[in-house]
Amino acid sequence: MIGNMNEKINYEQLNGLDLAYYGDAVYEVYIRQHLLAKGITKPAKLQRESKKYVSAKAHAALYALIEAEGIYTETEQKYFKRGRNANSHTKAKNTDVVTYRISTGFEAVIGYLGASNQTERLEELISWIYKQVESGQTVNHGTTK
Repeated sequence: MIGNMNEKINYEQLNGLDLAYYGDAVYEVYIRQHLLAKGITKPAKLQRESKKYVSAKAHAALYALIEAEGIYTETEQKYFKRGRNANSHTKAKNTDVVTYRISTGFEAVIGYLGASNQTERLEELISWIYKQVESGQTVNHGTTK
């Protein structure tokens, strides 16, 4: 994805917000690469399409599907809760607190998978996300078209 990063992250020692911070960056790179690979190159369209994946509302909709389908492992669910329950001192932009917390949990799982070098599982989850968004599954769970 980004190259061979030699520095190891002690993910077990990171709090939920740290994992979400890292997960946000990892997830954003996957989404941008995916959209560019699909041939989307105009900045306005890239921005519009990326919102379907990266907004707090999109994360919450994806988590609703993840929960309904039992996608997360027990360990991933633990890291989701670590992120969701983290005490953030920042305010949510353009969304309610519950959606923001779910989004933070979602990003924490991505951060955990990335930091623990579980690339195969991370890419399996990311591929599942692509399918959900592109088939319109997230539209009925609170995201906009």
